[in-house]
Amino acid sequence: MKLSSSALLASLAITGGAVSSLAFTAPTAVSTSPASASRTSSMKTPVGGSALRMSATMDEASSVVAVNGASGGMRRKKTKEERLELASKGLQVHVIGLSIHHAQVEVREKLAIPEAEWNNQSNLICSTGQVEEAAILSTCNRFEIYFAASDAHEANARVMEYLAERSGLPVSTLRKNIFMLQGDDAVWHLMRVAGGLDSLVVGEGQILSQVRQCHLHSIEEDGCGGKVLSRLLNNAVAAGKRVRSETNISKGSVSISSAAVELSEARCMDDLNLPFSEARLAVVGAGTMTRLLVTHLASRGLERITIVNRSLARPQELQEQFPDVDIEICLVDKLWDVIRRSDIVYTATSSTDYVVDEKLLKENGLDSGRPLMLVDIAVPRNVGPDSNKIPGVTPYNVDDLKAVVAKNTAMRQREMIEAENLLRDEARSFIGWRESLSAIPTINQLQERANMFRQEELKKCTRKLSQNDNFTDRELEAVERLSRGIVNKMLHGPMAHLRRAESVEGKQAALKELSSMFRLEEDEGRGSRGRRRR
Repeated sequence: MKLSSSALLASLAITGGAVSSLAFTAPTAVSTSPASASRTSSMKTPVGGSALRMSATMDEASSVVAVNGASGGMRRKKTKEERLELASKGLQVHVIGLSIHHAQVEVREKLAIPEAEWNNQSNLICSTGQVEEAAILSTCNRFEIYFAASDAHEANARVMEYLAERSGLPVSTLRKNIFMLQGDDAVWHLMRVAGGLDSLVVGEGQILSQVRQCHLHSIEEDGCGGKVLSRLLNNAVAAGKRVRSETNISKGSVSISSAAVELSEARCMDDLNLPFSEARLAVVGAGTMTRLLVTHLASRGLERITIVNRSLARPQELQEQFPDVDIEICLVDKLWDVIRRSDIVYTATSSTDYVVDEKLLKENGLDSGRPLMLVDIAVPRNVGPDSNKIPGVTPYNVDDLKAVVAKNTAMRQREMIEAENLLRDEARSFIGWRESLSAIPTINQLQERANMFRQEELKKCTRKLSQNDNFTDRELEAVERLSRGIVNKMLHGPMAHLRRAESVEGKQAALKELSSMFRLEEDEGRGSRGRRRR
């Protein structure tokens, strides 16, 4: 398959063609607590094989890679039979992504994709043919592309090509932030993500909802999930639910919003010289993150909050959900009036531009030195990093929440170990199913061979029986049904044995044994010779 020169460079980087070093280590969370050492040790044995993390390396000259033929639009939805055939031909699962553990927020925000565009971008990735299945998971703290392909090098090159084109960043910058996993390690990573073990706040529940949305989008008419990825994502959702129902991993503060509240509470006296209970609070935005913020603020006894939003509908819903909290609603045209009379402002909007920055603070008279805390939990960021140049203004973003998370990680260490044991069971379940697909060609061959023999013998039989005037068409149909039933019952045992083989080695041995027993290799050889003659 012909690739653009930039895609070939990406392929060269991934295969190590002009690269002095490739890092082959599993992506682990940044150590934020004494417990992280034992956490890392528990991650050293993913379900299968060695963990594979590549640093995709490219020359600075190829700083921006152009997508070759990526304007193909949405692909035709494959039929169930086509998806099964592709899956049985050895599609391998991969993930390329970046998260809060490895990537700076400046890089993450350049790749962030709104949920409404996940399928459109997945189709773009698959449009050139190197990637068969793809699904995108884009959240505040991570951007990950899960994909399945038969040729790992071409598929990795295609995804790197897409990332460079979308972000506009040099690949040398991307390679410092991304991680790459394949096979069982990609499966294990997704299980940990769904279980909340790879989250900034261990056990947080929002990520499970996001993985579920990723699965639901992948199986939509314009989705690119396919047989393998849709099954993997569905298994991951089931694994995440099981972890939360069978362990205490989700007890307590388990969201980015709660970490933001903890951080502002911890820093209030130092930054504002004011007890947290007396601080005047405002939230910009009225989505899910705001709802969680109000939940955690209310749990700390804070009864008055101002919400600034573009419309009234969502803030009014929050008023109904929290009748014990005095929620004042202001539209965006009152934003700076609200900020001027607030001590702590949380920002959680979907805006791609800065809502607050140095220039806007100066223009609105907030450069007088009055203490103001800005807690930005949005990605892309709502608060410009230059805001800290204004006297008295202290901005925080999602990367500043790591210190708050450290104590949560330590407290949940025991639950993490239990959760990982459950996740391994679920990962093995998917891997076992994935390996069972390799038996499909042999099963099909076996059925075809048996049916060929059945039809040959039935033809001889019916030729003789049809000469007997006493045999009716109904009786001939009964003989045909009898022949089918005998063949199906005879094949049931061998096919069940193939599906039952648990280990990869056991399945390969069973395939070889059945192929030899029923001489399937001879049929394959005759078929290929016949094709060559034609």
